[in-house]
Amino acid sequence: MNSYTFSVLFIVFLGITVSLQFWLSSRQLRHVSQHRAAVPAEFSEKIGLDAHQKAADYTIAKTKFGLLALFFSVLVLLAFTLFGGLQLLAVTLYKWLGDGMVYQLGLIAAFALISGAVDLPFDLYRQFVLEEKFGFNKMTLKLFFSDMIKGSLIGAAIGLPLVWVVITLMDKSGDLWWLYAWLVWSGFQLLMMLIFPTWIAPMFNKFTPLADDSLRARIESLMSRVGFASSGLFVMDGSKRSAHGNAYFSGFGKTKRIVFFDTLIARLAPQEVEAVLAHELGHFKLKHIVKRMVVMFAVSLGFLALLGYLKQQVWFFTGLGVDPILFASSNNAMALILFMLTLPVFTFVLSPLTSISSRKHEFEADAFAVKHTNANDLVSALVKLYEDNASTLTPDPVHSAFYDSHPPASIRIAHLHQQAKLA
Repeated sequence: MNSYTFSVLFIVFLGITVSLQFWLSSRQLRHVSQHRAAVPAEFSEKIGLDAHQKAADYTIAKTKFGLLALFFSVLVLLAFTLFGGLQLLAVTLYKWLGDGMVYQLGLIAAFALISGAVDLPFDLYRQFVLEEKFGFNKMTLKLFFSDMIKGSLIGAAIGLPLVWVVITLMDKSGDLWWLYAWLVWSGFQLLMMLIFPTWIAPMFNKFTPLADDSLRARIESLMSRVGFASSGLFVMDGSKRSAHGNAYFSGFGKTKRIVFFDTLIARLAPQEVEAVLAHELGHFKLKHIVKRMVVMFAVSLGFLALLGYLKQQVWFFTGLGVDPILFASSNNAMALILFMLTLPVFTFVLSPLTSISSRKHEFEADAFAVKHTNANDLVSALVKLYEDNASTLTPDPVHSAFYDSHPPASIRIAHLHQQAKLA
């Protein structure tokens, strides 16, 4: 392959990806708008028309905003690549820093800072205009920028040493560097799972032990029935940022902890909280977490092997607007950036494969929950969460197949009722 051919291939795939995303968004807008006037029959007794229309309007607003963000992201991608932005950045930093590791880490850091600055107006609009309009934003500007600064500092403190190790392996460990880098990356992911619940998450949110004794007893009874042990039950102050509710567990081994958003505890009845948790525990007991990790590690190994090949190909750089000859001994950081930028262009068409696997796991976790709690409690909880989070009950099926990790509401509820009959 030569650089011109790769440039054409990149433009063709970019055109396919953007056209597909635009088509999917158009379908979503049309489908949700067409079903805005009436609540689906299966939800008509539980969700009012006002709530249904709020969800439709929220979905439409998010989709339109997504189209604007998509258009802008394409311009930024082209500016970085074919229009010479990365080339200009690399030349400038090379003149200032010279060859070597400092230049490579500087290139990664500068790219991250520029990308963050470009995304900032969209993040602000999403939080303080879009979320605010529909009553979900609880965050102040001070907290927003505090989160951003803390996140950037933590990302730099953790990410730059990791990048240094990977680039060193790329430089020093021969043709199999990608295998060694994969081992480091996999170990890093496992380490993050270990330290995130107890070290990183508390830097952003306050976690307090679950104080409701009756709810705690109900949950501990559930955990005993399914054979799950955790290091604690916690309530997170999610309400200081958003009105959305959720529950999750994180960590592994002795660091496993169950976390409820305070908004979820306030909204759901105890038996509904138990049913939601039973679903989450289903993911763990059915080894969905382990399966996802195995898939993630396998995919990352394949991608790193691909990068190991591409970083040796001059056409990979020149076809994306970068002249690697100027930086003959310092191409690794650039290879990482180009790979990260362009990989989504070539892989978006595979998105439904991820959704299929994820939805299968959701159905299995629902079935697990039905075995250990009341199906009607889970249905009731889900309906409340759909309403509170303004999740549309009428997504376009094709759009949903590409983007949604969970089954559409009507399909999921019908499946739960069927499971209840079989239980």
